[in-house]
Amino acid sequence: MIRGVLGILAVLATFCFLAIESRNHHRLVSSGIEFSALNCRKHKAVITDFGGVGDGKTSNTKAFNTAISKLSQLASDGGAQLVVPPGKWLTGSFNLTSHFTLFIQHGATILASQDESEWPVVTPLPSYGKGRDGTGSGRFNSLISGTNLTDVVITGNNGTINGQGQYWWDKFKKKQFKVTRPYMIELLFSKNIQISNITLVDSPSWHIHPVYCENVMVKSITIIAPVTVPNTDGINPDSCTNTLIEDCYIVSGDDCIAVKSGWDQYGIKFGMPSQQLSIRRLTCISPKSAGIALGSEMSGGIKDVRIEDVTLINTESSIRIKTAAGRGAYVKDIYARRITMKTMKYVFWMSGNYNQHPDEGYDPKALPEVSNINFSNMTAENVTMSASLAGIDKDPFTGICISNVDITLAAKPKKVQWNCTNVAGVSSGVKPEPCSLLPEKKTLGKNVDCMFPSDLIPIESVVLKKCSV
Repeated sequence: MIRGVLGILAVLATFCFLAIESRNHHRLVSSGIEFSALNCRKHKAVITDFGGVGDGKTSNTKAFNTAISKLSQLASDGGAQLVVPPGKWLTGSFNLTSHFTLFIQHGATILASQDESEWPVVTPLPSYGKGRDGTGSGRFNSLISGTNLTDVVITGNNGTINGQGQYWWDKFKKKQFKVTRPYMIELLFSKNIQISNITLVDSPSWHIHPVYCENVMVKSITIIAPVTVPNTDGINPDSCTNTLIEDCYIVSGDDCIAVKSGWDQYGIKFGMPSQQLSIRRLTCISPKSAGIALGSEMSGGIKDVRIEDVTLINTESSIRIKTAAGRGAYVKDIYARRITMKTMKYVFWMSGNYNQHPDEGYDPKALPEVSNINFSNMTAENVTMSASLAGIDKDPFTGICISNVDITLAAKPKKVQWNCTNVAGVSSGVKPEPCSLLPEKKTLGKNVDCMFPSDLIPIESVVLKKCSV
């Protein structure tokens, strides 16, 4: 009885607090801003309501955590929206809550703290077994994080999150960390997630990492990191189901998008695939990595990935499959079409010898299945090498189909344009002529189109609601 009364009083106190602070809301937040979201919120607040100071020097870690703690009490009453107004808002790691919107206004920058004491150390992901940086068993919590959440929106009208990664990159290069570096945004075991209309800059490591999630939408995101800095992946859906990534612009020192599902024996045991993934209208610049990578951590499986209308500029490879003996599981039912490439080292790259392992406990007899890989309607200019396709001895990559691809070579191309081992499939209307393991196929004298599904994954049919700040 007493607990129930105290709970009601706490919620009422939050209502009163927000009502008082809302008098100043219009002074800090531009009015009339509309945006699209999975859901709109009944209650609204500004980070300054909770003691936030946007001077770029004062720590706002306590302000963010206090705000989200108080606003979480409104989840069952229409949810809450926290606005970050123009200014520079320095903060360490903080966790989100359900039925919640974080709105970052144009002119606002969330700055990641370089004080390691503001980043709690958490346990490794169960599908990885250890931190991905390969040092120690723990990892820093991500800047913006959350676990077991429902209905979360991170959006804005082109506000910015700056990871201030130089500190972390320098220390990592000197091998001075005992735990894995933090990511910028990571949501775990959550569903109905939207990340949209913001700019992400210089994450300490990966920028966006939904893991063990379902119904994830990432759209209209700009990600900028130095092309010389590794591990600054753009968007890494990991053991997720029903994910849409669209209308994003990414410049990175690593893969613009990397689809993952766990690492060797830990991923095999956890057994959660990445599946039902649509990637469309992506622009990527990544001179040292892939536009879209499948793997190398794929031990829970990757299947039903649709990729279309992608532009790659000065990028090492288009869609790269990375795996190895010990990974197990599969990469299958992959479909890509309408890819435009300019200045590429490789167009097609498949690697069956990506031998990075978490520890000595992996099973080298756990061989991955790579099958039903479909690439069609692509053009590439200024290419050094058309394809390097290397399956695994006694475990070939099969069902590869490449059709209607026109590759124009660089001034000094590789002498061997197609290097193929342990692969099998067909080609149709591809120039330069592919290797003999991908023989030409025609029907009634005409080129054959590789498969691309005609249906939609569920999240592609979701209609967003019109909301306001």
